[in-house]
Amino acid sequence: MSVRVRKAVFPVAGLGTRFLPATKTVPKEMLPIVDRPLIQYAVDEAVEAGCDTLIFVTNRYKHAVADYFDKAYELEQKLERAGKQEQLELIRNVLPPGVRAVFVTQAEALGLGHAVLCAKPIVGDEPFAVLLPDDLIWNRGGPGALKQMADAAEASGASVIAVQDVPREQTGSYGIVATDAFKARQGRISAIVEKPKPEDAPSNLAVVGRYVLSPRIFELLERTTPGAGGEIQLTDAIAALLGDSVVNAYRFQGTRFDCGTHIGLIEATIRYALDHETLSDSARQLMQNALGELGVEDLG
Repeated sequence: MSVRVRKAVFPVAGLGTRFLPATKTVPKEMLPIVDRPLIQYAVDEAVEAGCDTLIFVTNRYKHAVADYFDKAYELEQKLERAGKQEQLELIRNVLPPGVRAVFVTQAEALGLGHAVLCAKPIVGDEPFAVLLPDDLIWNRGGPGALKQMADAAEASGASVIAVQDVPREQTGSYGIVATDAFKARQGRISAIVEKPKPEDAPSNLAVVGRYVLSPRIFELLERTTPGAGGEIQLTDAIAALLGDSVVNAYRFQGTRFDCGTHIGLIEATIRYALDHETLSDSARQLMQNALGELGVEDLG
């Protein structure tokens, strides 16, 4: 699989029920972190890694993501006439030149594995990436997580899955991998288990929402027996892939924010605001003022 990854799959068909009522009309992938929606950060990460075909697996009701990446002719004309060049460039550059967006409908919510399988006609017979926008990964001043993984996959010819260490008591919330000894930042996966109890977990290495996968995963997904709720789990297909292929776990450089939770979304917003080119000083002052009103010490 020593081929550069050029296609990235974004499973965005979920209903985002944790964030109701906001997500009644706004997809969770469109929730903002400071001045950009979550999906934009994932797209930027994929483009940085070298992907030029972005495949969004959505449902029939979610039009906002497609609208966001489509051209807004009327808005562009108004901004151009008003001489607002900076804002005009912002909306024109949500997708860089040479990068295309393809939208595929997942007719039923049958799990992450099924969502990935829906992208098969577009991906074809080549390695590809999967990014879950809920997992926002920030590596200030360094390459994004997917670029790190794509480089590792190209060098090794193996599939690569992002992992991070989690407290043992949290293993029941993640897919957990067992690995051979790590060399640098990666080690070969020998087993993967979906949401094991802490006492049953083979390690505390949790799978995070970034994958670089061999196209063979599609064949294995087609053979995967649906589990609870009739869902096809990507983890089950990866477990089958281990039988005849090398799949490496990769400890990425960077900080992951779980923006599928309220507190993760808040944490990401705070961190990005404090690092923002023009807003950081004001954001820090506002936070200090708010903490001061609560009798908390200065942020320092």
